[in-house]
Amino acid sequence: MDPSAAAAPKLRQPSTAGTATVKNKKKKTTAEALSNDVLCIIFSFLDLVQLIRCSAVSTSWSKAVNKLKLHQTEYFKQQHSDPNGLIDASLSQRSLSEQAEQLAMEQHRLALQRAPANVIQWKGHSVGVNQCRMKMGKVLTGVGDKVMRLWSAESCKCLDEYFLVDKAPLIDFDFDEGKVVGLVGTRICIWNRTEARNVFSSRENLFTKALCMRYVDPEAVIGCEDGKVRVFDLYSRKCTQIIKMHQGPVSCLAFSDDQLLVSGSSLGTLSLSDLSSDQRVVLLGSTYSAGVKTLCFNPNSYMVLAGSTAGNVSCWDLRNTARTLWETRVSPNVIYSMHHLMNDTSTLVVGGIDGVLRTVDQVTGEVISRCIMDDSTTALHRSTERFGTVQIESRKVKRLSEDDRIDLMPRTCKPQITCLAVGMEKVVTTHNDKYIRVWKFRK
Repeated sequence: MDPSAAAAPKLRQPSTAGTATVKNKKKKTTAEALSNDVLCIIFSFLDLVQLIRCSAVSTSWSKAVNKLKLHQTEYFKQQHSDPNGLIDASLSQRSLSEQAEQLAMEQHRLALQRAPANVIQWKGHSVGVNQCRMKMGKVLTGVGDKVMRLWSAESCKCLDEYFLVDKAPLIDFDFDEGKVVGLVGTRICIWNRTEARNVFSSRENLFTKALCMRYVDPEAVIGCEDGKVRVFDLYSRKCTQIIKMHQGPVSCLAFSDDQLLVSGSSLGTLSLSDLSSDQRVVLLGSTYSAGVKTLCFNPNSYMVLAGSTAGNVSCWDLRNTARTLWETRVSPNVIYSMHHLMNDTSTLVVGGIDGVLRTVDQVTGEVISRCIMDDSTTALHRSTERFGTVQIESRKVKRLSEDDRIDLMPRTCKPQITCLAVGMEKVVTTHNDKYIRVWKFRK
């Protein structure tokens, strides 16, 4: 059956009391089975960063953490207790949340900058994989073979698989709690992550020579070789806008929740457009001598960060589009990928062809950390599951100084980083080989 002919998914009808059986009831996961009282007892032993990690496990855990105000309580313990154990009650709830988040971001920065670290690695695909995304403690990997795989960032277990519908290549993808969206050849495909594993597809040849994709419900934006960006509605499955943003190919995109679109070109130009107000395309700037390979937009600071094929990272302030805040040569070669936590305005993690994982200060452009893997590998264990047996290995992380000769170090310690995704005190990387690697920074 042609997936493009599939009908829209139907809502599941509730079963009647007479026909409902125990075997039809959905089994609860461990995270969902625990009551709030039990969670409260367990969470009371955790520190702030551990609580934030717990809130990313599931919706029920996140609600429990927020309801019990454990973030605020932990912040009180650390910052606002006097010698008698009394808590300053003058601070507002909003202030507490903001300061708790700030404390978490500071700990995240310190972990990336100087904490001991190790790399957990495993062979996740049969051929080289070069892209990854990470959200809510889950990692989605793909591009290379004909399957995307969803993993747990903590246990490294494969949670699910999403197969391509035909022989067309997977170009780009992303995911959320309900679906996986992929740019496959000349069309968009949507995999439903619920029990009904339907795949929905746009018609063929909708996006000719597409190069990259980003999406924020209900729209996906696709950058193409002709310098145009196509806006695609995920629910009507129609192309709603075509915007000419560059004279050359659109090499990368950033798309915000408020429909601000930033695009980079292989010719070195950056442009932006506001889809919510039909704003005309504005030239943001240019890297002049090199193409733009990767982009990040930080909605909290209104800064756009761009990585170039020459190894430069540049920063623009969207509140003053004519102003480049800084430009730093962070690598001698092309930068393939960079990313930061959603609410982090302090650090940016950068990876590229030289295989060094770098942390850059978003405000100044200073490189504050350089990491590669140690040459030795330690086997941890084998994980046997419904998707097969996976051997999980561990490698130590070696921190480099600015003066270290990277070119003299073994290539096995620094395979090229084709893509990366940042989580709380961790970074996931792919390298166009069979391995998926999780860099864990612990204080």
